Amino acid sequence: MPRLPYLAHLATAAVALGALAAAPAPGDGPALSRPHIVAHFDLAAGQTPENIALEPDGSADLTFAQARQVANVTLHGRTRILATLPAEAHPDTPLVHSAIVLGLARAHDGTLYVAYATGTSKTGIWRIAPGDRPRQIAKLPADGLPNGLALDERHGVLYTADSVLGTVWRVPQDGGKPLAWAGGTALDPVPSGSGFGVNGIKVHHGDVWVSNTDQGTLLRIPVREDGSAGPIETRATGLGGIDDFGFVGRHGDTLLAALNGSGEVALVRPDGSHTVVLTADDGLSNPTSVVVRDRNVYVPSAAYFTMKDPNLLLARLHHRFGD
Repeated sequence: MPRLPYLAHLATAAVALGALAAAPAPGDGPALSRPHIVAHFDLAAGQTPENIALEPDGSADLTFAQARQVANVTLHGRTRILATLPAEAHPDTPLVHSAIVLGLARAHDGTLYVAYATGTSKTGIWRIAPGDRPRQIAKLPADGLPNGLALDERHGVLYTADSVLGTVWRVPQDGGKPLAWAGGTALDPVPSGSGFGVNGIKVHHGDVWVSNTDQGTLLRIPVREDGSAGPIETRATGLGGIDDFGFVGRHGDTLLAALNGSGEVALVRPDGSHTVVLTADDGLSNPTSVVVRDRNVYVPSAAYFTMKDPNLLLARLHHRFGD
């Protein structure tokens, strides 16, 4: 979620909401251990890590939102720029008014897909094949803000969450005309809020899960046999300032959610209860997304509100949750 000059109040509100809603489960030990920062980034250069995908070797691909870049970061902290999205001479992106790269997804063949928002005809989904330059494969409304991005390779489709228009778009993986796949009040921003509605997005057990930043909710959207969206289900509430999230284990519905405004990561259980498991004391600086592999937890922080130390943090999952 990019920083907005008039949204500094969001951080304070999110802290209060998170403190009220987070209720540790009696008898639970620490869910995470050994948090440490593996890479620090250059805020002045626009290196604000927004979304993440993992390579087979465990290195992380990140979108640097304000630099319009995709970078690879090794487990030793070495950062290499993979691609830069084309500049937009007159960006008019809703809410942020600059061209920004947001959601990121990786295919098994190494192809990367990114959501690019410019407020112009460049807004949409772009593909970065290994060794190739970025190419736009789908145009999305210029007055929208495609944010989180998820890939369902089994069915050959991408889903992106439009935070401004309150819409989940579905796009063929090979490119083409987007479909307004899901919408409704559950995906909309709050009129008096930040302007960010549906935000993070994942495909899990064949269904689409999304977060709504303004409403502080986690939602599940069933995918029907014909590919259409089923009724939206609320799975958790009270997640103030939620951005993107990552599931813990392959079989269960437990996940870790980045709470951007409050600078925390919360463990969200299948019953909707949640516990804060990482904070600014661990090195977080407005976390934006989470991914988990082999009990290793990766958390990028973009420093949108703190305005200091954008970074990539790693931690170790201490328990198994639905492996």
